[in-house]
Amino acid sequence: MTASAGLPTRLPLMGIVVAGNLVGALLTFAYFRYVDPTVNEGVAAPGAADIGFFALSFGLLFAVGRAMSRHWMRPLMRSDDGSAAPASGDGRARRRALLVPVFAAALSFGGWIAAGLAWGVLWPLLTAGFDPWRALRQIFAITFVAGSFVTAIIFFGTERVWRAELARFFPRGDLGAVRVPRLRVRVRMMVVFLLLSLMPLAMLAVAALTRANALLGADPAAAAGIVRNLIYVVVVLALGGMAASVGLSALVAGSVAAPLRDVQRAMARVRDGALEVRCPVVSNDEIGAVAEGFNRMVEGLRERERIRETFGKYVSPQVRDEILAGRAADTGATRDVTILFADLRDFTPWVESHPAAEVVADLNAYFAEMDAAIRAQGGLVLQFIGDEIEAVFGAPVASAGHADAALAAARAMGERLNAFNAARRAQGKPALRHGIGIHSGTVIAGNIGSSERLSYALVGDAVNVASRIQALNKTLGTTVLVSAATQALLASPSNLSPLPATRVKGRASEVAIYALAGPWTDTPAPSMRST
Repeated sequence: MTASAGLPTRLPLMGIVVAGNLVGALLTFAYFRYVDPTVNEGVAAPGAADIGFFALSFGLLFAVGRAMSRHWMRPLMRSDDGSAAPASGDGRARRRALLVPVFAAALSFGGWIAAGLAWGVLWPLLTAGFDPWRALRQIFAITFVAGSFVTAIIFFGTERVWRAELARFFPRGDLGAVRVPRLRVRVRMMVVFLLLSLMPLAMLAVAALTRANALLGADPAAAAGIVRNLIYVVVVLALGGMAASVGLSALVAGSVAAPLRDVQRAMARVRDGALEVRCPVVSNDEIGAVAEGFNRMVEGLRERERIRETFGKYVSPQVRDEILAGRAADTGATRDVTILFADLRDFTPWVESHPAAEVVADLNAYFAEMDAAIRAQGGLVLQFIGDEIEAVFGAPVASAGHADAALAAARAMGERLNAFNAARRAQGKPALRHGIGIHSGTVIAGNIGSSERLSYALVGDAVNVASRIQALNKTLGTTVLVSAATQALLASPSNLSPLPATRVKGRASEVAIYALAGPWTDTPAPSMRST
C-alpha cells in the first residue's frame, strides 16, 4: 500500500510498507538460500535479462499498487485547506476508513501473489525453463511464506498507525453505526496462531523433503553433509520462527491491549467522578464495541447527572436526593419542623413602576441571596410564590436544631439583604424590604400532587400559622417575627422581644409571638422596647 498525500499518517504508513516488504524479501532470500536451495539448481546465474525482468515486474507492481491505493484512498483525503470535510459526512469515506488495514494487507498480499506468479510461472515460460514442481515451490516460498508474513505485519502495523486517523472520521466514536465486515479478535488470533504454527512446520517439511531426496543418491560423506545442513536449517527455522513469533505476537497484543488500556483508564476517571471523559474507539471489533458501549454508558451517566442537577434546581438537592433514593414516599411522613415564610414589602407598586424584565432580574437576584442564606443553615426552600419564599428546617432530613437553624437563617437573610440593597443604591435603584415569619410544629411532609406532576410540600396547621405570623409584620411594623413554639425550642433565644399575643386568621386562639431585633430589622433591641 502506498500512503497518499493529505494524511498525517503518510510517513508512518510508508515506513510500515517498506519494513514489511523488506522482511518479505529477507524471508524469500533465506528460504531459497537455506530451506529449499535446490529450487534454483540447474538455473543459470542471474544476468541482464533477469535483472531487467525484475526491474520491469517490480516497477509494474509498484505502479499498479500505487494507482489502486490512490484511487481507493481518495475519499479519505483531506481537503486542500486541511479540514476534515470529507470525513464528517461521507458514508463511503467512513466505510473505507474502517477498512484501511484490510485494504493495505489485501493489496500487499495481492502484490506477493503477482510476484510469485511472475517468478514461478511467467519468467520460466519466457525463458523456456518452466517446471511445474519448481514453479509450485517458488510460488509457495514467495506467496505463502514471505507474502503471508508481510500481510500480517502490514495489517497490524497499519491498524496501529491508522487509529490516529479514525477520530477524524468518527468524532463521536460511533464505529458500530457503519456496516462493514468486522475482523473479530478471535479470528485475528486464530490466523496469527495458524501462521506462526503451520508456516514453520511447512518450511521444515519442505527442507526435510528436499534433503531426503538428496540423500537418495548421495555417498556417505555427502549424506553426512546434508544431515548437518538439515540440522543447521532446523536451528535457523527455530530462531527465525521465534523472532517472527515475538514480532507478530507483540503487534497482535498491542492491537488488543492498547484499546483495553484506554478503556481501563477511562473507567478509572469515571470512578473518580470525571463524567466528561470519552474512551477513544480505535478498532472495529469486540474491543471497539466495548469502548462504544462504555461511551454510551458515560453519556447516560452525564445525562442522568444533568437531570439530577436540573431536578435539584426545581425541587432543591435535599428533596431531589430524597425522591431519587425513594425515601420521599407519596403517603407522606410526620415531621417536627420549623417553617419560615419571607415576603417582599411594597411589591405591587414596585412591579407597576418598573419594566417586567428588570423586575424579574431583580427578583431572581433577591431570591438567589435568600436561598443561599437558607441553604447555608441546612434549610430547604420549598417554593417561590410570586415574591414570597416558603422554607422548612428539619425536613426532608430530620434535624434536632431546626428552630435555631431557622432563626440563624433569618439573621443571615437580613444581612444579605442589607448588602444587596447597598449594591442597589449604588446603581440608583430603590432598596427592598421584606418580612419574615417563623413557626415550629408538626406537619406531614411528602410528595403531593397528581399522577402526572408531584411537588414536595408540607401539610398542617403549622404551615398556615407561619404564613399568618409573617403577615403580622405589616401590621406591627416589624421585620422578623417568631412564634412562642419556636422560641421554646431555641438553644439561645437572644435578641427576641416578646410582643402581645395576637389572633391570626384561621385560628380561634391567640398566638404568642416575639420580634427579632438587629441592625437589619425595623425592630429595636429588647432593652429599648417595653415588654
